[in-house]
Amino acid sequence: MNIHEHQAKALLKEYGAPVAAGVAIFSADEAEAAAKSLPGPLYVVKSQIHAGGRGKGKFKELGPDAKGGVRLAKSVEDVVKNAKEMLGNTLVTKQTGEAGKQVNRLYIEDGADIARELYCSLLVDRATSKVSFVVSTEGGMDIEAVAHDTPEKIITVGIDPVAGVTAADIAKINSALKLDGTAAVDGEHLFPILYKAFTEKDMSLLEVNPLIVMENGRLRVLDAKVSFDNNASFRHEELKPLRDLSEEDAKEIEASKYDLAYVALDGNIGCMVNGAGLAMSTMDIIKLYGAEPANFLDVGGGASKEKVTAAFKIITADPAVKGILVNIFGGIMRCDVIAEGVIAAVKEVGLKVPLVVRLEGTNVREGKAILDNSGLDVISADDLDDAAQKIVAAVAKAA
Repeated sequence: MNIHEHQAKALLKEYGAPVAAGVAIFSADEAEAAAKSLPGPLYVVKSQIHAGGRGKGKFKELGPDAKGGVRLAKSVEDVVKNAKEMLGNTLVTKQTGEAGKQVNRLYIEDGADIARELYCSLLVDRATSKVSFVVSTEGGMDIEAVAHDTPEKIITVGIDPVAGVTAADIAKINSALKLDGTAAVDGEHLFPILYKAFTEKDMSLLEVNPLIVMENGRLRVLDAKVSFDNNASFRHEELKPLRDLSEEDAKEIEASKYDLAYVALDGNIGCMVNGAGLAMSTMDIIKLYGAEPANFLDVGGGASKEKVTAAFKIITADPAVKGILVNIFGGIMRCDVIAEGVIAAVKEVGLKVPLVVRLEGTNVREGKAILDNSGLDVISADDLDDAAQKIVAAVAKAA
């Protein structure tokens, strides 16, 4: 689960992290009061969407010469003017794609005198199985570009889960970020705070970009991005109100109700598969034969008939889907259960696009018999290669 910047900062502030004063608003009528509640005279008006690159983004409705999604304002009147322009309009960034995202809330924040911009994030390093700090002196930039162009400027510090953040760890981070004096002292307080927030709240990512050194030498969290591990959500009822459904794909929301792993993509062939590895292979072979997958959908190893039915309905609800490939290897999952779920879904929602089904594994004969005797127009496939070629050809023929 992702949350907005203002929510992430409020959470980090509870742990004692240094953040600027700010107010989230949901309508332009709230802008004046929000600005007047802050020290000023410099304000920052920030679009709140679940995507990076907001500052360089452009609003669809405002033309190419308009300011981006993060703006400086030098008066209360300027804050109000920017709020009226930004709220309700569609911000397009590198991460949103051409469709963009509608800005439904803004964060009005007190300005800061910036001396240096740094990068600091925490994530789980799969190579070491440790929560690790990833830091760089190149803050405020696209970290992927830094990694590509100057990888030596990115330093990773793994944290021992038993010892926690030690003095030696802090010294490494301070050195990597070239912090000294007051900023180094602030780092001694901040880095353990970030680690505690990350571990206690079961985050999968905590990114501060930029972490700034101000003109007075103090550190401040200028921007914050937080993602939580959905597998740990049962431990954190307090985080559920932070979820913003307007930022999520409607099909992904529906999938989450049935504990389905679903991600919408840009292609036209819907995929229903069991197992993440098999799903990735299915998407790859669809691309190999010249088409594009419309989704990643993993029904899991022990899906019920109802779960399979829900998955099929979610796929068919996407108007971009021009064909469906069901690719199941039955281990724990039984092929007859998949077949029954597909038939139930087709009878409920109809079948308007080609459907290819490849079944293998537990109860495969029973599953194929159920499909063969269903009276449905189902194209059977013997293996993954055969299935991919058949669905790509069927979609091309129907076009």
